[in-house]
Amino acid sequence: MFDEPLAFSSDQFSGLARVFPLPNLVMFPHVMQAVHIFEPRYRELLEEAVEDDRMIALGVHAPGWQKDYEGRPPLRSTACLCRVASHQRTPEGTYNVLLLGVRRLNLITELPPSRPFRVFKAEIMEEYEPEQAPPGTATQLQQKLLAAFKQAMPKMPAAYDQLDQLLGSQVTLGMLADIVSYTLDLDVEWKMRLLGECDVFRRAQVLVEALAGRPAAGQRRPFPPQFSIN
Repeated sequence: MFDEPLAFSSDQFSGLARVFPLPNLVMFPHVMQAVHIFEPRYRELLEEAVEDDRMIALGVHAPGWQKDYEGRPPLRSTACLCRVASHQRTPEGTYNVLLLGVRRLNLITELPPSRPFRVFKAEIMEEYEPEQAPPGTATQLQQKLLAAFKQAMPKMPAAYDQLDQLLGSQVTLGMLADIVSYTLDLDVEWKMRLLGECDVFRRAQVLVEALAGRPAAGQRRPFPPQFSIN
């Protein structure tokens, strides 16, 4: 069960983002991610978020972060703003948390270190579809992306059925691109490029190109991922 309703609008964001940085997980809007929070500084981050606006930004460490992990290593400027969907405290005092990605976020300036965790001034990056694009572009790109995704996936008829059901629930092109971007095990650079692209048509085209080039490694995430339309 979720702790609270998950609907989100951009005016709910205060402009300050509590950042939970990770080395290689790139979060996207419209999907859910389970995380286990055990470090004291991030437990405090979660507790403050739950008492306040339930917002956490999942950030990504920039290359070279290993040299200063205990401090404040550089972060990539694009992050994903997430709402705490549910959280559970373990007997050890750690937390199992379910996060829902809600918006792309540009991290602008880090505030002075007054708390154990990091806080940034940030702004929401709203996605858009180019107005000058020919009619039917979104539908054409959605079909191309779907075909490329099916070709890249293992032969899993059950997953195809789930994907068709997903598309039947009025999923937009931007949502589909984010779900596919999260699901496939593309490398971090590809995923950061996709996360940072607010032009929905361009994002879908980049993803089609990525699928054609197959710049993937390791195991793909289970499909479909948990996601929410909001």
